[in-house]
Amino acid sequence: MQGTGAIDSVQQDVAVMHDGFEARGNSWASSPAVRKVMQGNRSRDTTPELALRKMLHSQGFRYRVNQRPSSDINRRADIVFRRARVAVFVDGCFWHGCPRHFVPPVTNARYWKEKIGRNLVRDAETNRLLRARGWTVIRVWEHQTPFTAARRVVRALSRR
Repeated sequence: MQGTGAIDSVQQDVAVMHDGFEARGNSWASSPAVRKVMQGNRSRDTTPELALRKMLHSQGFRYRVNQRPSSDINRRADIVFRRARVAVFVDGCFWHGCPRHFVPPVTNARYWKEKIGRNLVRDAETNRLLRARGWTVIRVWEHQTPFTAARRVVRALSRR
């Protein structure tokens, strides 16, 4: 039984690679507190997204939520208007590198710079792929008011 404790100890100290970032244990987060915050981040039904959806719904618009606009592209839009071919993405200021609000983290700076950079590249690719298939792509920042965001969406829908 003496060997079992040693193996457990070694396993806990083994570095795990995650997206080019070295971390200890089961999580790449820099601390338990950071891990808890990260687990609380939602990929859908965020407060800005819900506010925008509520405003659009109250104006009589019907849409799909968290759907692939195009079945051959493995990306999901937050709000999809299939007939009009309008895809709406509500982008978080941190995750999508908002030029106005993004503040690079000091802890694990290299990891976060690369992570946000990959997100920006993916966003640009998503825009390009959807537009090539005839979709109108609208990107809304989380800091924009629901009224402003809804006005942009309605304008796009009226053009389609």
